[in-house]
Amino acid sequence: MYFVLSKVLLFLLYPAFWVFVLFIIALLLKNNKRKKRLLVAAIILLYVFSVPLFLNLFGHAWSVKADSFHKNQVYSCVIILGGFSSVDKYGNGLFNGASDRFIEGVKLFDIGAAKNILISGGNGNLIPGYFKEANWVKTQLLLFKVPDSNIVVESNSRNTIENAIYSKALLQKLGLKPPYLLVTSDFHMRRAKMIFEKEGVPVVPYPCDYTVTQNRNTWGDLIPDGVAWGGWNIYLKELVGYVVDKWK
Repeated sequence: MYFVLSKVLLFLLYPAFWVFVLFIIALLLKNNKRKKRLLVAAIILLYVFSVPLFLNLFGHAWSVKADSFHKNQVYSCVIILGGFSSVDKYGNGLFNGASDRFIEGVKLFDIGAAKNILISGGNGNLIPGYFKEANWVKTQLLLFKVPDSNIVVESNSRNTIENAIYSKALLQKLGLKPPYLLVTSDFHMRRAKMIFEKEGVPVVPYPCDYTVTQNRNTWGDLIPDGVAWGGWNIYLKELVGYVVDKWK
């Protein structure tokens, strides 16, 4: 039920939805005083969520740094969370905009920071098809000359909680000792790290795929930009998910 609701009710977290609702209610109200207040509130929200500056400030505060990662230490495994590949209309796998997860995970293995790669991800669609992300990613890892014996596939998880539960079982079965490197997008790392540690899986965060700029903010970041809306959709989903997953 939790999985279904998280997919069906996702639109309720989007700022654009609430701005639209405020405008509609304001147009329907007959009381001019209340109408003006709602219109002002809608305009303020419209500006706040469309300005890159506020998104950047929140993103940097939300970010988890890779401070605990030691370059000279060799970890038994790097866990790469899925979500960086999709499937086309012909059923073929392809990399999407979050493919930096794959790149950084392979890099950590290639430089000898991790002895093995665990790719965790099944099919997170509400109506799942036959496509299993981890199975497809394994074929790509083999193309990058990663030995089959160093690849661990977890293809049943649908969300981050299941990523942690199923990964833990595999790691224990294979006798791979913690802590493990955890690779996922910067916006997702805080929630992912919390979930893995809550499930008893010690991890060292290695964030990548940065949504917000890593440069200094400028006056231009006060100018509305439609791209910021997409960023807020991602971060608000993570924020609500973090609170729910922490206390449920």
